[in-house]
Amino acid sequence: MRTTTFVFAFILLVSGLAAAQEFTEYQSIRDGFKITFPDQPKVADTTWKSQSGYMLPGRLYSVDRGRERYSVTVVDYSGIEQMAIEHVKTCPAGAPVCNGNALTGTGYWKHDVRGATLYATLKLLQRDAKVTDLTWSQHDLVEGNELQLTSNADQSRTYAYITMHEMKLYIVEGTVPKGYPPATLFQTSMGWVDKDGNGIRYQTMYNNEFHGMPPRLYPVPPHGGGAPAPAAGAAPQGRGAGGGRGGAGAQQP
Repeated sequence: MRTTTFVFAFILLVSGLAAAQEFTEYQSIRDGFKITFPDQPKVADTTWKSQSGYMLPGRLYSVDRGRERYSVTVVDYSGIEQMAIEHVKTCPAGAPVCNGNALTGTGYWKHDVRGATLYATLKLLQRDAKVTDLTWSQHDLVEGNELQLTSNADQSRTYAYITMHEMKLYIVEGTVPKGYPPATLFQTSMGWVDKDGNGIRYQTMYNNEFHGMPPRLYPVPPHGGGAPAPAAGAAPQGRGAGGGRGGAGAQQP
């Protein structure tokens, strides 16, 4: 009996490792990130309603693998100031959103940017699920929130990372059924690339409010570069050439 139990446990371990090895690095130069997806993701345009009600453009990168789902939602906040300027032209006189100063920005756009990661975290917390972990984290010294949820409906587990970098909000979610290996490989593999596909790792902590939101209060922290992206044709579009977050992956322009 003990031998049978050991063999069964070994099979589960090997199966879990094999599943993890299927993940390859994917890059999106357009949205400045890299992550290990289990397959080439579908990419679709989307919109995001910010906490102050601004409708912001975004893209959804997603992979469905059986009952597993992996996604990265990227929301572009770079145009929110102009949206706010246009909005206050038509808002009722004296309405709170019509106010603004150097701290809040016109139409409170600066507060909206400051609270973007917190608001996105709140949206996840409002799901019909039990929170099993919520912690501050950083990926290559870009700070954010890590979150784990267990669905009350089917006991599936979601592993998420929410952050902002260069005025873009990133919501990373990996969801696996009950009993499956945790999606921590996907959750923790999130990283950053520059316009040439080189990996970015900051030397000191990056915070979007101080280093990304205009006007930048502080210079962007120095960072070390990674290996450049492979030449065109080196790997299928969007598929990684090697596993792990340190490998050189193919890119989505």
